[in-house]
Amino acid sequence: MPFILNTDEVEERDRAEFVHEALGATMVPIELHWPEHRRSVAAHGIVTDLGDLTVCSGRTTAPRVERTAALARDSMEPSIFINLQHSGSSMVVQHDREAVIRPGELVMYDSTSPYTLLNDTGMTGSFFRVPHTALAMHHDMIRAACAVKLGPGHPVVSLTHDYLRRLAADPALTTAVNADLVGHPSIALIRAVITTHLRADEFAAEPMAATLQVRILEYARRHLYDPGLSAEQIAAAHHISVRYLYKVLARSGISLADWIRTRRLEACRQALADDTAAALAIGAVARRHGFSDQSSFSRAFRAEYGMSPSEWRKH
Repeated sequence: MPFILNTDEVEERDRAEFVHEALGATMVPIELHWPEHRRSVAAHGIVTDLGDLTVCSGRTTAPRVERTAALARDSMEPSIFINLQHSGSSMVVQHDREAVIRPGELVMYDSTSPYTLLNDTGMTGSFFRVPHTALAMHHDMIRAACAVKLGPGHPVVSLTHDYLRRLAADPALTTAVNADLVGHPSIALIRAVITTHLRADEFAAEPMAATLQVRILEYARRHLYDPGLSAEQIAAAHHISVRYLYKVLARSGISLADWIRTRRLEACRQALADDTAAALAIGAVARRHGFSDQSSFSRAFRAEYGMSPSEWRKH
């Protein structure tokens, strides 16, 4: 369900704290600097989750928003934000860089480092949050693309800007059936904007391919304990053929089956050594970590560690 942000329904004395708590819970913990008179504290908007993509569209009268160094070290899942300006202009400051954004432009900032947002008339626009795990890009690439105009004038940026603007402006999406399916292609567009902006040679030729291996392995990591995880499932999730999936991984000498088995075995090894899991049968531990057959699990465990699962547990 979408979250509606509306300070009209809150007592004047409580509005600043209400907005602070609401945005911290739905988007990111931040500090908002309001006009001196509390009657001027106002915020209106809507926050919606579409799969891994969170969309916040609205306005506040806070002319300055900060994510401080202390907040940047909090336990929030590392995420990037794409800012789309509705009208006027605002400034994003991060990593000793400043970017002024106007309608038709996109700028990015990152939750893991301090940043400041500035707008003389109050913050207004649409903000799109993507977790690092879903974006699946190296942190150095993320850092390089923060607090700069993303590919001004580039057709990929123009396309993405118009798409995101319509996405944030359509209230029917907040309650539509299967609206969460929009998240994946939306994040793919944002990833294409970032890689296009960075202008590395391999990105210029094929922006999406540059991060495909990372995204494949991140998908496999998130579904590691699904016993049905397969090359076919992973390939379908990334809209590629199984043959191309193997080709992408082979460039780095990675065997998908070996990669999955090794990580499942290590998870089982740690679980079998954990006192809190001592009451679980070995077969139950194996099933929890994606092994559907205990015999094949035991053989693989002995081959990897030189002893059976029961011997390891006793040891």
